[in-house]
Amino acid sequence: MLLCRVSVVRQTLAKWGSRSQRGNGLLHRTLSLSSSRCHGVSSREGSAQPAESAIARGLYRETVLLPRTEFPMKLTGQKLLDRELEIQQECGFADLYSWQRERKVKKEFCLHDGPPYANGDPHVGHALNKILKDIRNRFEMLRGRQVHYIPGWDCHGLPIELKALGELGTNSLSPLQIRQKAQAFAEGAIARQKAAFQRWGVMADWNQCYYTYDGAYEAAQLKVFQEIHSKGFIYQDYKPVFWSPSSRTALAEAELEYNPEHVSRAIYATFPLITMPPQIVSEAAHLESVSVLVWTTQPWTIHANQAVCYMPNAQYSVVKRANTSQLLLVATERTANVAALLGTELESVDTFMGSQLEGGICKHPTIPHKKVPLLPANHVTMAKGTGLVHTAPAHGMEDYSVASQFKLSVECMVDEDGKFTELAGPELQNLYVMREGTEKVISMLKECGALVKEEQCVHSYPYDWRTKQPVFIRPSKQWFINMVTLKDKAKEALQKVSVLPESARGSLLAMLDRRTYWCISRQRSWGVPIPVFYHRDTGEALINKHTISHIAKLFKEKGSNCWWELPIATLLPVEVLKKSKAGPVTDYILGEDVLDIWFDSGASWAAVLEESDSRADAYVEGKDQIGGWFQSSLLTSVAVRNKAPYKSLVVHGFAVSEKGEKMSKSLGNVVDPDAVINGGKDPSMPAYGADVLRWWVAESNIFSEVHIGPSALNSARDSISKLRNTLRFLLGNLWGFDPRVQAVDPKEMHYIDQYMLHLLHEYSIKVTDAYSEFDASRVIRVLQAFITKDLSSFYFSIIKDRLYCDPKDSLGRRSCQTVLEEILDGVTRSIAPILPHLAEEVYLYAPGHEKGETLFKSGWIKSSSVWRQPGLEEAVEGACAIRDSFLSSIPGKNVAQYDLTIAIEPGLLFELMESLQEEPTSTSSQLAELMMVAQVNLTSEVPRDLPPDALLSHGTFLINLEGGVIREESAYSIAVVPTSAAQCPRCRRFTAKSADCLCLRCQTVVSQAH
Repeated sequence: MLLCRVSVVRQTLAKWGSRSQRGNGLLHRTLSLSSSRCHGVSSREGSAQPAESAIARGLYRETVLLPRTEFPMKLTGQKLLDRELEIQQECGFADLYSWQRERKVKKEFCLHDGPPYANGDPHVGHALNKILKDIRNRFEMLRGRQVHYIPGWDCHGLPIELKALGELGTNSLSPLQIRQKAQAFAEGAIARQKAAFQRWGVMADWNQCYYTYDGAYEAAQLKVFQEIHSKGFIYQDYKPVFWSPSSRTALAEAELEYNPEHVSRAIYATFPLITMPPQIVSEAAHLESVSVLVWTTQPWTIHANQAVCYMPNAQYSVVKRANTSQLLLVATERTANVAALLGTELESVDTFMGSQLEGGICKHPTIPHKKVPLLPANHVTMAKGTGLVHTAPAHGMEDYSVASQFKLSVECMVDEDGKFTELAGPELQNLYVMREGTEKVISMLKECGALVKEEQCVHSYPYDWRTKQPVFIRPSKQWFINMVTLKDKAKEALQKVSVLPESARGSLLAMLDRRTYWCISRQRSWGVPIPVFYHRDTGEALINKHTISHIAKLFKEKGSNCWWELPIATLLPVEVLKKSKAGPVTDYILGEDVLDIWFDSGASWAAVLEESDSRADAYVEGKDQIGGWFQSSLLTSVAVRNKAPYKSLVVHGFAVSEKGEKMSKSLGNVVDPDAVINGGKDPSMPAYGADVLRWWVAESNIFSEVHIGPSALNSARDSISKLRNTLRFLLGNLWGFDPRVQAVDPKEMHYIDQYMLHLLHEYSIKVTDAYSEFDASRVIRVLQAFITKDLSSFYFSIIKDRLYCDPKDSLGRRSCQTVLEEILDGVTRSIAPILPHLAEEVYLYAPGHEKGETLFKSGWIKSSSVWRQPGLEEAVEGACAIRDSFLSSIPGKNVAQYDLTIAIEPGLLFELMESLQEEPTSTSSQLAELMMVAQVNLTSEVPRDLPPDALLSHGTFLINLEGGVIREESAYSIAVVPTSAAQCPRCRRFTAKSADCLCLRCQTVVSQAH
């Protein structure tokens, strides 16, 4: 027999091997990868062979086509960092955005970048946001769309101003000096953040960004301001606003954060009723010295009280305190709570409806001779307090509404620093209202006998989001946007917007509901000036389309510093005055307020988006922007164009520590993205590189809080390492293969190979859908399932014998390589949006394209609908079901050492199995390959002459074809017996006639090599 004896083969191999050695030797040029069998079944178990056979296997090694690749198995430390930077340079990361903008394509994808604040170093919150956006942008670009993405920065505002000035303060500096320092600080922060974003692999033209301090941007912003003003939404008024004494400026709702642990000194105080309500005079004739009992968490506002409000349709009672006989007026519903609080019984003396209290008048407890009326109000509730609400119109939004309705005074006794003015009287003047001012008012209430009870109240209270200090409400003359009709239009526009997650829509609507007006003026220097002039004598504002458009033109040419640099005659020239029908320029002075920074960034759609539609496909920001940029952008766009500036909103969570804590320097749990990439001082933070940071973003559930720390980063690194090894296995088995000339047509492929193309097609659909829905974590789950289940545990284990031991140019091997190349290409492209560095690195080694071509310029996954074959799927999955039954019958055994008999009654399942093995018995059929056994016998009934050691088991498989039109449940039986064949010393399959003899396949391969 040809090459039957090992001794004979040894001579042949020696000659063949010497020729290989002269060509540097296959053995020395290959990288050996594991060839263990499927499902972790050891191919060596129970296969101890004579030493001579082991020697023979070593000799045959050079005839085995083991994987070869120069693609590194592992990159760590500085080598990893250097390689990522090389990839960015070699593959043109910096020019990619410009290249794709120049392509002629039919569709565009616009993701409008919400501007990060230019007030500090890059942090993991930036990484989460920018990488999330970049993943979607790269996906859209790969699938052939022209991406519109212009990074921007929010550059104005108090935090930058404060950081830029440090301890200098503003008293000694002019507005221009403050602005110069603030801009220099912002530019430094922008440079650091921009460098970090580029290092993370974010695709953009970094020379074409937008900045809210840029003159052209400011001019576009003023155009929006002009449009809103011309439609009557913008007005000036004296009304209560949130005021930050620590910042000395008005604040909008979006600039507040609520501290749930704030502690207030809450009080119960009495207002003596000096004039009985007319409707109850006759009924209450017997009542003397009744006092109205009120409750407040802001005792300092008592001095500004102008009324006490009641609920008209509620019931009220005059009650007598058992311990003092004092008569108090409280809501009937609140009597029990008040009694418990005071620690005494309250006896009901009389009861009235709230509407009967109209016309009653009380004596102010701390201001002699001042009278305050009892008034009806809709904002009174029975949830807390006494059902009677102390009303200070200068310091409450609802209170102000009551004042507007009943013409009450809105006089303010508190200055910009949060101190009582002289209007409050000498006892209170210059006292800080929220500290010593509160103490003094409580003391005054005690002295006049009006204080009934004081208690500590822990409740949610608004704080300045910048200074982290409490704010209060005070009236001042400000510029506002009227929300009465605008918010209804905004809600209507929002109905046409897709929101991810959908639960965020409720928060958006709730915040719109709470907003009665938007205060857009700020008392600072670093911002866009409100283009208004005031008459010197009357204080009347001069602002119209002529003045605004002229200022906008100047800002575009010179920047907004010209508001302070140019003479007023240039800012308000004669022709503008004439059009405005105003007097001489000498009658006017410049306004000093600047626009709210939320108006700055909220007008970005007008300054940045393409004019053709000016609607972005998506806005993607953290949940803090629900009341911030999302809302301000919506309001400005609806006011000007009656439509939202975005088609969809994606709202992601915050980055938090591994324990779920908010990051802070004091807790020592801040994760620096630069340390993540380049390594930190702490040994627990090695150099992970940019792709690990990107994988962390992609893998996370972005719609909740996103945890980051050593565990999450190590997990990301390990996942990428496993993926890298899979890609390396694919590359290794494609050495020397050129799909452009050696690919096999799918119709000529082995069925198992066609089945893998079917699975690859399904995989491509799943990842495409996941990317389209901003669900990169689903992409990773689909990827890992495909690699683990379909590739590593199934296909790779089955095809190794064909890859390594079949003739190099055989149809079976080329069929397999064709599929491996398609899998490599599909998987590499599918991970590219998440791992651009790894994807481009793999592409450098991948076959089938010209040198210098990059992955990102070559498109998305190229799967074909022709690959989808449900009938073939049923055939292979039917075989897999039989294989599972087989494997469960020999747990822990080496499958290669068994012969398998499959008995199926004539029918559809039998026909499907016949497509995998035409002959009754085979060692080399596709069915035998799939089962990974020595030999498969396919029959219609279980043989009667089975040996006594045969293992018999049964099962069923449901065939489902044509969408359920063809359904057939087929039974099968399997018989497993140890094979009588010997192990081939070359391929290690049990298909040889004796231990020292090659199997027929290997005899042919070795003889051809000879």
